[in-house]
Amino acid sequence: MSYVTARDGTQIFYKDWGSGRPVVFSHGWPLNADAWDAQMLFLAQHGYRAIAHDRRGHGRSGQPAKGNDMDTYADDLAAVIEALDLKDATLVGHSTGGGEVAHYIGRHGTRRVAKAVLIGAVPPIMLKTAANPGGLPMDVFDGIRKNTAENRSQFFKDLAVPFFGFNRPGAKFSQGTIDAFWAQGMTGGILGQYLCIKEFSEVDYTEDLKKIGVPTLILHGDDDQIVPIDNAGKLSAKIVKNATLKIYPGGSHGMCVVEADKVNADLLAFLNA
Repeated sequence: MSYVTARDGTQIFYKDWGSGRPVVFSHGWPLNADAWDAQMLFLAQHGYRAIAHDRRGHGRSGQPAKGNDMDTYADDLAAVIEALDLKDATLVGHSTGGGEVAHYIGRHGTRRVAKAVLIGAVPPIMLKTAANPGGLPMDVFDGIRKNTAENRSQFFKDLAVPFFGFNRPGAKFSQGTIDAFWAQGMTGGILGQYLCIKEFSEVDYTEDLKKIGVPTLILHGDDDQIVPIDNAGKLSAKIVKNATLKIYPGGSHGMCVVEADKVNADLLAFLNA
């Protein structure tokens, strides 16, 4: 397996498939790089170099007690990009990974970045505050913390159902998809996953979004039960200067899996534009 050593010595696992212009993927919580299998396989077969890492505390990367915060996540992404000497890369982030992509650009700029894609992403900020009245109340995230701490194995199985929209009438239920979600979640460490909840819920990415000066595609499902579109994708599209918002009617948070063909086609069209 391939690893990059982060600034504090933490080992960051990554996958690197294909050749051509690089596309770098940042995954959502509580998953790992395998969440991007459908996109990475597709792009590697269509002339692109697909790269994805496991966030620290998740998947096959190290599980340090320190550095489980968005500043360090962004710096870990930078370590991967710099170790591989990537140029003109397209950064793609789903959910928490969308925050990571935005914060990477906010901290490290766009010297190595040509385009960005945010899919079902958490920015600008998920938490309800005085400045963000449309956000979700803190007790939602306290509940996620409680369930993660008390029985994350069962919680991940339960969470996968609304994540992929399998609780909706007419949904094509897939036990294998739920099993894969659970397996990815359980490869991570409980401490890193627990601390990451604060990073996807309480961090305000507004200033990061303002610094994204490259063409940006925002994909979001209008039936996303995890990161509701009105306070996420729609708001981000108003803040990012060069953003194009594409809404998936009835789309779930897990659309990269359950609507992989559609997401892949949109990614390829954006990359080729």
